[in-house]
Amino acid sequence: HMCVSDTANVDVVENCHITILKDGLAFLSTGLKYPGLPSYSDDPGKIYTLNLFNSDLKIKALNIKGDFDKDSFNLHGISVYTDEKDGAVYLFVVNHPQANSQVEIFRFVEDENALQYISTIRHELLHNVNDIVAVGTESFYATNDHYFTNEILKFVEPFLSLPRCNIVYYSPQTVQVVAGDFLIANGVNISHDKRKTLYCLMLR
Repeated sequence: HMCVSDTANVDVVENCHITILKDGLAFLSTGLKYPGLPSYSDDPGKIYTLNLFNSDLKIKALNIKGDFDKDSFNLHGISVYTDEKDGAVYLFVVNHPQANSQVEIFRFVEDENALQYISTIRHELLHNVNDIVAVGTESFYATNDHYFTNEILKFVEPFLSLPRCNIVYYSPQTVQVVAGDFLIANGVNISHDKRKTLYCLMLR
């Protein structure tokens, strides 16, 4: 998480996740409502862009196009993927509408400063997704930060010290747990050469 202060003409952004393109364009997801975290607004989550190479550091809200339920948008981890074939930029967003867990895929429309909704991914192995790293236009690695889906059991789970969190690989062809038995599986990323997947974990 990060908080951007209002210095240097940057608006205040709470409960924020960020991912950055090579050209310095950052995507920020805000408005996460999650058990144990303070919530500063009842408004749905939003996604912004911020050009880190621009001296005025002006945050711009992205418009979402397509048949997508904006009112229940509850954003967690995000990741971008640039298609080497045509340069298209895809944004993957972890969403928790009504305390559920799913992944939204959008395509970035730069000249409109908008996101075109493409699809929603749900799967029984993606039951408590925290963070995500995209490795293709429809594929990604994701961390599950809890084992239980019941809200009461999720609350007591950390006190039980049960190593049941995991990392899942998803593609249209294959969905599988690639690593597991962690107390906490939080952040996930990939190395610059795309040969190694990096995790933020608590093992025991």
